[in-house]
Amino acid sequence: MTQKVCNQARRHILKGLGAATLLSPLSSLPAWAVESRRLYIDGLSFLPTDINDVKASKLDAFIADISAIDKIEQADGTINYKRTYQACINSIKQAANSVIANPDVYLQGQTGADINKARAQQQTAVFFQIQGADCVEDDGANNEWPLLDSLHQQGLRVLQLTHHYGNRYAGGALDNNGLKSLNPPLTTAGQSLIEELNRKNILIDVSHSSAQTALDTAKASRSPIVQSHGAARAIVNNARCSPDEVIRAIGDSGGVFGVFMMSFWLTNKPTPTIEDYIRQLGYIAKVGGVNSVAIANDFPLRGQENLLALDNNNSEGIKEYLPWWHRLEEQNVLGFDVEPKHVVIPEFNSIDRMSRIDDALKKARFKSTDRDRFMGKNWQRVLKQVLV
Repeated sequence: MTQKVCNQARRHILKGLGAATLLSPLSSLPAWAVESRRLYIDGLSFLPTDINDVKASKLDAFIADISAIDKIEQADGTINYKRTYQACINSIKQAANSVIANPDVYLQGQTGADINKARAQQQTAVFFQIQGADCVEDDGANNEWPLLDSLHQQGLRVLQLTHHYGNRYAGGALDNNGLKSLNPPLTTAGQSLIEELNRKNILIDVSHSSAQTALDTAKASRSPIVQSHGAARAIVNNARCSPDEVIRAIGDSGGVFGVFMMSFWLTNKPTPTIEDYIRQLGYIAKVGGVNSVAIANDFPLRGQENLLALDNNNSEGIKEYLPWWHRLEEQNVLGFDVEPKHVVIPEFNSIDRMSRIDDALKKARFKSTDRDRFMGKNWQRVLKQVLV
């Protein structure tokens, strides 16, 4: 589609909004101002309790984890969180109802083209994600996928293969035998799941997967894959962070790698800074290419709420994570022998993080075209390519 046609379509949509558009906080902006503003897309957050957070975040689109979990204690005493089908089908219906109830704020993303549609209508496109294929572990018999079909019909557009620990389909980043970390591959059932996700045009997310599972998935998938939220192992040598070969494979697939806000996986320095986050983005660009770099969150839109309540006091906020961290240290899981000192970069634990990251990239002298890619265009490209 030519730019001229796009602009005509945009003007037609804006004209059709009529008086209802006047109720939007952005309604006073001319169409060219909305169009020229840098695109902001967050690779992972959650539907907020306070609907006002969506507009305040300045996001044009975000991927929302809408899954619900069951807490399961592992044999070694660590906790895993399973996204069961029943929990997730209930939660995705609730999420869809929340979106439908707020049409002046949300547009439920079905295809990648919905980002531009939402932007033109001064809405925020939200794409539903589930953090773990546990919800469809009973699927795949005789090459039939009724549970996945049901979730897809309700709006599932991004599926993470696993969360920390492995399942029927994939190995997890924290899988271990009680003595050391493991690196399980994508299973035979996982290969079938990848084929079905490709067929249904559901975006595959390898966050929390083992490195080998991520590499196998990149090889098996006919479509780009993503790591919606993670960090580089070359900077923080932890099992939850990704080695270079995974970052490169994601980039080579045409996908993106979203760098998240959990500071203990961004830097081992005692005090996390804005520069530590920018260093992660620069490293992903170096290894995976500028087209692979993206922004993620993994906290609510306004930030990690316990830390906000503590005025971002990391020395207090880290305490809630330490019992879990120490259990993994006892199992000799990679990187958990280094005790974390912080949870967030205070400046980015904010509803205004996207603007602040954008400003930090400018200060670090990243080109405007690269800032466009990092802040949203890379996510938009992948979502347009896969969600058709």
